[in-house]
Amino acid sequence: MNALFTIMERIPDLRQEWKVVHPLKNIVTIVLFALLANADDWVEIGYFAKCNKLILKNYLDLSKGVPSHDTIQRVFTCIDPKALQHLNDEWAVILEKDEGEKIKQLLAIDGKTSRGSRGKNTEALHTVSAWGKERGICFGQKSMPGKGNEITMIKELLDTISIKDQIVTIDAIGTQTEIANKIIEKNGDYVLAVKGNQGILLEEIKYFFDSAELLAESSYHKTTEKAHGQIEKREYWQHDDVKWLQKDNRWAGLKSIGMTRNTNIKDGKETTETRYFISSLQKEIDVFASSVRGHWSVESMHWHLDVTFREDKNQTREKTGVENLNIMRKLALSMLKNLKFEEKLSIKKKRFVLSCGFQEHIQKLMEL
Repeated sequence: MNALFTIMERIPDLRQEWKVVHPLKNIVTIVLFALLANADDWVEIGYFAKCNKLILKNYLDLSKGVPSHDTIQRVFTCIDPKALQHLNDEWAVILEKDEGEKIKQLLAIDGKTSRGSRGKNTEALHTVSAWGKERGICFGQKSMPGKGNEITMIKELLDTISIKDQIVTIDAIGTQTEIANKIIEKNGDYVLAVKGNQGILLEEIKYFFDSAELLAESSYHKTTEKAHGQIEKREYWQHDDVKWLQKDNRWAGLKSIGMTRNTNIKDGKETTETRYFISSLQKEIDVFASSVRGHWSVESMHWHLDVTFREDKNQTREKTGVENLNIMRKLALSMLKNLKFEEKLSIKKKRFVLSCGFQEHIQKLMEL
């Protein structure tokens, strides 16, 4: 936490100096602590600061008092999101410093719209995030009004982050030759979903796996789980015969294709979903299977933003404020995932426990 405090002090303060009453570090720290302790909007963040003033005085210079929720919101619209993202970058360094030899990790990229930011005449802010599955860290994000720019946002995001020795997973919207080229150029690997937006490619891969002979030659992996009153069987196939797909060199680094079939059985009813993929991975079915399954981590992160942090209920319209609060929520989420209690708690319950006894638990946060 002290390392994060140092980064907070380096964030450029764009306010007019003579108007500044509350140091920027105070504002950012209060927002982070408040999000950890179950505050969801600016008013709740303001109440958190008032209720915990005596505790916050141990870590911040509050000689001018605590800022109001209006001040906190106004200041957050003046912070450069790129500067605020450095908090996540520093947090990633902290978590990874003791990992020893670096292993190939999964970087899941996906977009989410902050529905509450939609105005009468303005589109809602759409954010594409690069989420590290193993440690639950946001390694970068790109935001723009409107979902129609997602492919552009993915390309620009890849330009800003390091993906060397990472496996990048993206849903079908990111299955573009330019995106595959960029990932390979930056020494990463990819697993890209293939759906109707790549019509011919989809039909070709379907036709390949429809062959019983070729399916039998493919590497195979299966898992079966029982949870929430249902049985879920996941099957994975991978094949490295891709020369017929590379005849015009469309896909840089292409080494394999894959198919997955998820079968759910609940109340005697069976449903099946089949999906297809292209990948730069060698024929390693365990790695392919874990990459496909691991993409859920970014979807889980988005679920937490909506359900645990109630992001879509926040009616902030100013887009910089929306983006900055989104960055801080992801940092808070990652910290909560790494925060240990005596008993196993969900993220939602961890926030509730912190809100009930922030003074008691703040030392745990400082020691993260």
